[in-house]
Amino acid sequence: MRREKEYGLNHLETVGIPVPALFVGTAARNWETMRAMRNFLANAKVPASAKFLSAAVTFFAGASAHADQPKNWETTFQAPATDMMRQIEWFGNYTMWFIVPITILVLLLLAYCIVRFRASANPVPSKTSHNTLIEVIWTVGPVVILLCLAIPSFQLLTAQYTPPEEAKLTVKATGNQWNWDYEYQTENTLSFNSAILQDTDRAAAGKEDRKVYPRLLAVDNELVVPVNTMTRVLVTATDVIHSFAMPSFGIKIDAIPGRTNETWFKAEKEGVFYGQCSQLCGKDHAFMPIAIRVVSDAQFKTWLAAAKTDLPGANKTLMAEVDGQNKVAAAGN
Repeated sequence: MRREKEYGLNHLETVGIPVPALFVGTAARNWETMRAMRNFLANAKVPASAKFLSAAVTFFAGASAHADQPKNWETTFQAPATDMMRQIEWFGNYTMWFIVPITILVLLLLAYCIVRFRASANPVPSKTSHNTLIEVIWTVGPVVILLCLAIPSFQLLTAQYTPPEEAKLTVKATGNQWNWDYEYQTENTLSFNSAILQDTDRAAAGKEDRKVYPRLLAVDNELVVPVNTMTRVLVTATDVIHSFAMPSFGIKIDAIPGRTNETWFKAEKEGVFYGQCSQLCGKDHAFMPIAIRVVSDAQFKTWLAAAKTDLPGANKTLMAEVDGQNKVAAAGN
């Protein structure tokens, strides 16, 4: 199933490459949205409280509209799509309650020492060799902090490698230079290749909307999985070391030739989620995206049955059904 084709800079337009965040956060920063919001506040003749409320609603609504993709000027994480990613996000926020105070404390101590003990203010330095109280605090404090970080860290690490239930679907992902082979280990095996979507192929694939299918992240064939289903992913490679990473799912595992690693996820919401190979694997490493489409269980079963005989047709049928549902939902709102 390996595709003998390279996807380099000479095949793509020379514009910036969107890099997915490694983890997930509450509201992605979007420079264009922020600029439009500032212009609105400057020109609108409405009370200040109404301006603030309207701007806040606009900003957060825009940030969550495509929260499953990386954004320009993004400083936080993509919206979590699994419980594991929420736990990772919580741990990241939890550590900040230690990092920020420690950073401020050390900065203040340095500033105090510079001012208090400079040569002009303290011409005769103290000859005290040690201070028992300070040494005890300086030793016990870091130990307590490390324990507060280590305990939830070990719990999170254990949870990442301990699925809460048996997998209902198993998919094998094989990394190539520079695309992915997927194999559904079902009763009748389904295998196909997934590579970056060329701009010239967008119209034929029905993926011209770059908000839904962003450039350098969209692929020709997404990995399709059902929502709320425990999915096991067996990860390996054929040539060099790759890495299967999906920020919204909180998974990242190396694909090593001659070895099969295992990870899992249980997506809790439908949509198309994007990741990338996150292990330097050659000249086209930046053009090796991962796209996972999460659909309902009924849609998945229909797609799987059709894909075994006509993968392009099954993909287009699924896309048409999903787009139709989205339009109906948008009209209802």
